Amino acid sequence: MFDLASVRRDFPILSREVHGQPLIYLDNAATSQKPTTVIDSITDYYDRYNSNVHRGVHTLSGEATDAYEGARARIGQWFGIEDAGEVILLRGATEALNLVANVLSDTLKPGDAVLVGETEHHANIVPWQQLESRIGIRVIPIPVDPTGTLCLESAKALCSEHSVAVIAVGHVSNAIGALNNVQGFIQLAKENKAFSVVDGAQAAPHMRVNVRELQADFYAVSAHKCCGPTGIGVLIGRRELLESLPPWQGGGDMIDRVSFSGTTYNELPWKFEAGTPNIADTIGFAKALDYLDSIDFDGAVAHEHQVHQYLTEAMLSRDRVEVLGHPEHWISVCSFNVQGAHPTDVATLLDQLGIAVRTGHHCAMPTMEHFGLPGTARASVAFYNSIEEIDRFLSALDRVIGMLTH
Repeated sequence: MFDLASVRRDFPILSREVHGQPLIYLDNAATSQKPTTVIDSITDYYDRYNSNVHRGVHTLSGEATDAYEGARARIGQWFGIEDAGEVILLRGATEALNLVANVLSDTLKPGDAVLVGETEHHANIVPWQQLESRIGIRVIPIPVDPTGTLCLESAKALCSEHSVAVIAVGHVSNAIGALNNVQGFIQLAKENKAFSVVDGAQAAPHMRVNVRELQADFYAVSAHKCCGPTGIGVLIGRRELLESLPPWQGGGDMIDRVSFSGTTYNELPWKFEAGTPNIADTIGFAKALDYLDSIDFDGAVAHEHQVHQYLTEAMLSRDRVEVLGHPEHWISVCSFNVQGAHPTDVATLLDQLGIAVRTGHHCAMPTMEHFGLPGTARASVAFYNSIEEIDRFLSALDRVIGMLTH
């Protein structure tokens, strides 16, 4: 059973003060906090068995390799993947999405359309735009409806008008928090013989995601949004598809044999993992998933939903507060502006009261452009947040509004 008080004790940073006030951390869409078990796992690696993985015959290398490859299997299992060859370990969702765009480039031709959600993180826009400049594909945005949710019907219409080769969408919008109908977009891609690419960075921390059941061609995740370390993430892809595609970068474990007469490449998953891997943080990522299992993750998700609903209902009812979007299925995020005040001023004053929120365009400039805004303040909750913290945030926000609008 989920026990909030016990869980909060697992996160050392939640006990600190900022400007003499107890920290209220509401910037979880930017990164989550880390439990002690994750921090300790990284220290333990460097304390006891730090070594490079693979090909080493000495004890430390064997221990590091076992821990690293065991972590890969654990990460795959969490996302419903039993074949470790389909679990590509990378620096994060951004690198994963860049890898996908680059390895698919040989399959695309001038005039092919790539449909990209209008509310995407820049990491799921810019790599496709780079291909647009390089090989002449067309990047076409999928519009959002008035609630801030990607419109599947509009995507269907675009598929009837263009030769669509890729549909790339975010599972959850990081700027709005809208849970998109990714199952519908994946099915639409299948119907049009297009590749489906899903940015799962904002979904994975807030719900169980079974990539095998979704049947996406590619699914990208960052560990640091899931209570894991920064600098590590995963790309999950279908084996038959990954085997048919070329590697992206060269060197390290991605090779089989190198010769000036010709080079051959390693088997999956190492074919896509050039250079020395991020061993310690991969182990930390798996430990984070173990931790989520240990606290009753389904109970944690239910608690988080209650906290988020409490937050959004209170924000929607407040005078002088404008909330960005109002999706039917709303996850973690509440982006907002205060009438007559700059979001940076709002966030700066909240910080003086011990409350951490994010400001700016949230790496989603097209989203802000759609709504006619330069940016917003963004409060985003995690399972370790409490109703009491939201009450303190709302009280502080009311105080800030009074300071900035009178």
